[in-house]
Amino acid sequence: MNPKANPSDGLKVVVTGATGNVGTSLVRALAREPRVASVLGLARRTPRLTLPKTEWAEVDLSLERDEPRLAQYVEDADAVVHLAWRFQPTHDPVETWRSNVLGSLRVFQAVAAGRVPVLIHASSVGAYSPGPKTGAGVSESWPTHGWPGAAYTREKAYLERVLDTFERDHPLIRVVRMRPGFLFKEESASEQRRIFAGRFFPGGLLRPELLPLVPEFEGLRFQTLHTDDAADAYRRALLRDVRGAFNLAADPVIDAEALAGLLDARTVKVPKGAVRGALSAAWRLRVVPASPDLFDAVLHLPLLSTDRARRELEWEPSMTSVEAVKAFLRGVRAGGGDATAPLTGRRIG
Repeated sequence: MNPKANPSDGLKVVVTGATGNVGTSLVRALAREPRVASVLGLARRTPRLTLPKTEWAEVDLSLERDEPRLAQYVEDADAVVHLAWRFQPTHDPVETWRSNVLGSLRVFQAVAAGRVPVLIHASSVGAYSPGPKTGAGVSESWPTHGWPGAAYTREKAYLERVLDTFERDHPLIRVVRMRPGFLFKEESASEQRRIFAGRFFPGGLLRPELLPLVPEFEGLRFQTLHTDDAADAYRRALLRDVRGAFNLAADPVIDAEALAGLLDARTVKVPKGAVRGALSAAWRLRVVPASPDLFDAVLHLPLLSTDRARRELEWEPSMTSVEAVKAFLRGVRAGGGDATAPLTGRRIG
């Protein structure tokens, strides 16, 4: 049991990256949870979002000068859920390393210094080494060395090694690592469009009448999950005496056929190299922010087995992977968003 909290008082939870895709879903889930007394959401910018039992504070994890404030925010917490992450700029991996890796180290150090009993870290399927695209999926014991070419996967894998050492040095802190597949919801669609396709990509283009063909090539198989279902898994991990890693994904696996069905299109086989070459040219010209190295990583990600989460967290996705992608497509077309800076809803611009 949590040594810092009186069970009758409820838990004090701090969430970093609380205004993003997962953060907004998790904060809402915690605000509804009777066993949680208060939530402190940390972000670089205070949102216009008002929720029960929830307060907000500004902190930039990439800045050394914000370390004292971070330490102050977490010192009385019963649990810290670390979600903060920057996907861009993909042309400047030093900048993302500063935010994602050094920022995470600051969170881990603050948790240790404050003797916070629980740390839940947002890892990813991207932390895994290349693996099979068929079968039942890999368990949480699969190697986590990432794909070396992409900054995102390198950073996720590096933090897995950091947490290995952290758990060894702080055995009294219960550490949980969540490793979900791709997370979608309608409210995050505008942000994800800007991150991967660019801020000037018109969301209205993702309509069946404008996309009659979906390219099919080797390795195009991946798993998705609705963000609200991922948040439910985080909530369950927070409230149960569990440790270690949990894979999160919904069925079915998304492939070219599934995408074609979503877009009322048909598949056409194309060489993988041609797709990568076009993406590489667009990225180098700064037309799209998604890098060809991230494309390579996606094609090598293994499929995940979610047996442990279903068994130990008693967790089941409420929506299929197809429903999650449908929600994303609705949001892209309509400019879906939320009342936070990262999730501002826009169709273009």
